[in-house]
Amino acid sequence: MKGTAVSPGIAIGKVFLLKKIEVESLQKNSDDPQKELAILETALKKSALELEKLIQASGEKLGETDAGIFQAHLMILQDDEFVQTVRDHIQAEKLCAAYAVVKTAEDFYIQFMQIEDEYIRERAADVKDVGMRVIKSILGTGTGLEAMPDGSVIVAQELSPSDTASMDSQKVCGIITESGGRTSHAAIIARNLGIPAIVGAGGITEQVETGTFIVFNGESGEIFIQPDGELVKKYIEMKAVKEKHKKLLMQFKDKKTFTHDNHQVELYANIASQNDTSAALENGAQGVGLFRTEFLYMNRDNEPSEEEQFVIYKKVLSDMKSKPVIIRTLDIGGDKNVPYLGLEKEDNPFLGFRAIRICLEKKEMFKKQLRAILRASIFGRARIMFPMISCLEELMTAKEIISECMQELDKRSIEYDRSIQIGIMIEVPSAAVISDILAKECDFFSIGTNDLIQYTTAVDRMNPKIAELYNQYNPAVLRLIKTVIENGHKEKIDVGMCGEAAGDEIMAYLLLGLGLDEFSMSPPCILNIRRLFSLADMNEAVNDAQTVLTMKDAREIKKFLEERNKKISER
Repeated sequence: MKGTAVSPGIAIGKVFLLKKIEVESLQKNSDDPQKELAILETALKKSALELEKLIQASGEKLGETDAGIFQAHLMILQDDEFVQTVRDHIQAEKLCAAYAVVKTAEDFYIQFMQIEDEYIRERAADVKDVGMRVIKSILGTGTGLEAMPDGSVIVAQELSPSDTASMDSQKVCGIITESGGRTSHAAIIARNLGIPAIVGAGGITEQVETGTFIVFNGESGEIFIQPDGELVKKYIEMKAVKEKHKKLLMQFKDKKTFTHDNHQVELYANIASQNDTSAALENGAQGVGLFRTEFLYMNRDNEPSEEEQFVIYKKVLSDMKSKPVIIRTLDIGGDKNVPYLGLEKEDNPFLGFRAIRICLEKKEMFKKQLRAILRASIFGRARIMFPMISCLEELMTAKEIISECMQELDKRSIEYDRSIQIGIMIEVPSAAVISDILAKECDFFSIGTNDLIQYTTAVDRMNPKIAELYNQYNPAVLRLIKTVIENGHKEKIDVGMCGEAAGDEIMAYLLLGLGLDEFSMSPPCILNIRRLFSLADMNEAVNDAQTVLTMKDAREIKKFLEERNKKISER
């Protein structure tokens, strides 16, 4: 059978089937509402203490972004409307405490699932998670994971974020769930823990039981129940090859990035929290090409203060020492919603009020972030990057606001890097077309392919019906990238890329030939790209890029690059 791969790797082990509580068995009434209210209050306090401990443990184990998941859970648990609804069910309908929580969680879940925003819909799972935590506190039961043996593949109808984060990751070799999506918290945490995972494997819990032998591929989504000896042998060999390749790559960790004929480029890491710098450094990043600061604003009920941001930026810059750190200013809207900002619902949010457009209107919020970055800039090599610039006017207004912030810091005699570099993301076709004009006002460019592809091809990258049209090899996209690189170099500024394409082995070789200076990617991709470049010849890459630009079809381009990459990798 097959599911949706959400965390790479190969898992070979025995199933640990996580059984869910049958909520129907909790459907009971009580003649003593006061007793049930007391039971509820005790369970709420116990659950709050558990979450506070989990927040601290997650912050140390996984990072600030993942700890924020459980801060959001605590907010739900302490939400007046949520708690009062449970109490009302107990008092008005004389339900027992456990079933009152079930009904409330289900009602809130339905409300969340009716919201069109994908991120909010994924948070519906958080409501169910919080409800189940309270129910388990009422019943006095644990998660069930306490009895899990070493080498287990957890199989569940769904795995809550709490279950995923609180389990002993040393005992888990894989996770399979029937529900969930790529952006669900459980999937995010599994990736951060390095545990292979598949979601959307419908019916899997009916086909296995604890102790069933299972093999799956977290990259293809293929699942094999009770596989024969030949298939197991094949996957053991595949796993060994991956482990051997991983060890081979470690020899490139502390090296600079040169091609075989001595052309140098920079490989940076994309990060989302202050704790992600360790993964960047462990994988040999030469800097941070994208610090996604929007996650500092999400999973909370108010915007972060200037001081809070300053502390985080200072830590990242200090951790990276003399390596450059490109801090992208707040990029929300589209698929990233921040409820406390009170943004109006839009018919087409990806083309609406988002990113730099929000910052220029909410000027004081923007200035808090800019002042925090400037203050932290003396602790490393900070660079400021504006997202979704579509015209010169936006860039000039943003630069004027930076000047205002500098003047404010000067009045307070606060030090900052007066020569801090300012750049923009090129992710809107209009910015690519006028990149010759924008380059005169920037210190660097960074191409954001995730949005550039969807805006250029008019394809919603979140829509599975037209997923095949979202193609990084589209000739129109490649011509825009070439234009941006050339225009940047004419003004003697570096041109990088922080979109997913930069970490794609096949695409990276083409970008090398197009003259890209800096590649920023997910940390685990860095050493693989560095090894590839060490085998490549720059002159060949340039010639191959010129050949690609004469091609008319994305399929032809991809096939050509795959063949070239295969030859280079075999050197």
